[in-house]
Amino acid sequence: MKVAFHTLGCKVNQYESEAMAQLFRGRGWEVVDEQEFADVYIVNTCTVTAIADRKSRQYIRRMKKVNPDSIVAVTGCYAQISPEEVSKIKGVDIVTGTNEKRSLVDYVEELVGHPAEPFTVVHPYEELGVFEELGTVTSTENRTRAYIKVQEGCNRFCAYCVIPYARGPVRSRALEDIVSEAKALIDAGYKELVLTGINTAMFDMEDHDLYAADGAETASADGAAGSDEPFGIEKAIAAINELEGEFRIRLSSLEPAVVNADYVKRLFRYDKLCHHLHMSAQSGSDSVLKAMNRPYTRAQYLEMAKTLYDFDPCFGLSTDIIVGFPGEKERDFDESYALVAECGFCRTHVFKYSKRPGTKAAEMKEQVSPQDKQRRSDELQDAAGKAARIFFEVNIAYAGEGRTETVLFEEIVEARSDGAGITKGDQLLTGYTGNYIRVYVPVDGTAEDGTVTAGGAKPGDFAEIRLESIYCDGVTASVVE
Repeated sequence: MKVAFHTLGCKVNQYESEAMAQLFRGRGWEVVDEQEFADVYIVNTCTVTAIADRKSRQYIRRMKKVNPDSIVAVTGCYAQISPEEVSKIKGVDIVTGTNEKRSLVDYVEELVGHPAEPFTVVHPYEELGVFEELGTVTSTENRTRAYIKVQEGCNRFCAYCVIPYARGPVRSRALEDIVSEAKALIDAGYKELVLTGINTAMFDMEDHDLYAADGAETASADGAAGSDEPFGIEKAIAAINELEGEFRIRLSSLEPAVVNADYVKRLFRYDKLCHHLHMSAQSGSDSVLKAMNRPYTRAQYLEMAKTLYDFDPCFGLSTDIIVGFPGEKERDFDESYALVAECGFCRTHVFKYSKRPGTKAAEMKEQVSPQDKQRRSDELQDAAGKAARIFFEVNIAYAGEGRTETVLFEEIVEARSDGAGITKGDQLLTGYTGNYIRVYVPVDGTAEDGTVTAGGAKPGDFAEIRLESIYCDGVTASVVE
């Protein structure tokens, strides 16, 4: 029997789809590409925006067209929030919520060969209180990078966000399960372990809060500047950092609504942790941040950024920013625009505010017009591009002074355009540095097994490189002999 997956949305969904695929393989199923003819199609949905809902519906219908006689199972956040809406889509056989992914293989096998009425298994928010362990995931599409899910849920209830309702309250994965999965992935040859979750910073933070209800910073239960014992996501980093092997650790995100500058500083002691953090600012305006129910201020965010750059001037800081939040004035947008340059983000994901039913923001007055949202999005995208280019230039300047970076090469690609000494069509070895710069190195050799190489390095290798010139979405480099 064949099963295919289509995954929308975040890294957590990607991880969970890989975990479900592994569960199906364990039962003897063959996992095939979503474009292939399969007996079962599973759509792992997203609901972070109205566009995500629409894409989820489109893919649900598309899967059924590949094989009209197939079983279509829909899971994920959209299914959790709107199970009745999903169940009414023609061709859907199974609808499950976000805490039923481990059981999905059982539900599917119940229907195989035994046609029955479509059914729905979705638990209400109040019952989403236990972390669903999906087992140890040791097989991913990416051969060098693997995600490890460390926590589930969010208690923050930002005014624009529906995800707490889709994922439930915060619950953390057992540390021993995280370490066990990390060991298995290292043994399987993975070189980069990405710790991810719905709110990764909330791992083991159920009894901690670095921000008071009014937004003022407070000490944690252990004291962020007091006890030297790891707490929060630092516990998982510390435990994995001690494992043997050639690998590095990356955080998928570190939520500024959970941590502060003192906590960020604690992470600098872990040598295998990449010098890159994704911290969602969401806005550069204090008034908008307050309306969003984000407990930090613009100044506190800038303090965290300064802490990172004081530690390493080439530190990679990426972010998310929402434009057009209800009540956002031009002066508020101007502050977000300025924040991009002030922080020197290496990458900025810009989102136009999307009204989500059931959230506080959906009921707010002064909704911003679609035209203003689009204009602000375009302007901020332009600012983001300029900031990224400056970040590259800063790194290249330090390289000129002798600084090198460690890159994890991932694949061979064909050059898409001319520039920086590269001709369109050239073969390039590419990967990411620890501070999240995509690096391109021209292929110049061949290994004994026939794999093409650059400076003796091939996909799956760590290499010391020196950055040279901006090219496409990254920087060209040479391998340091």
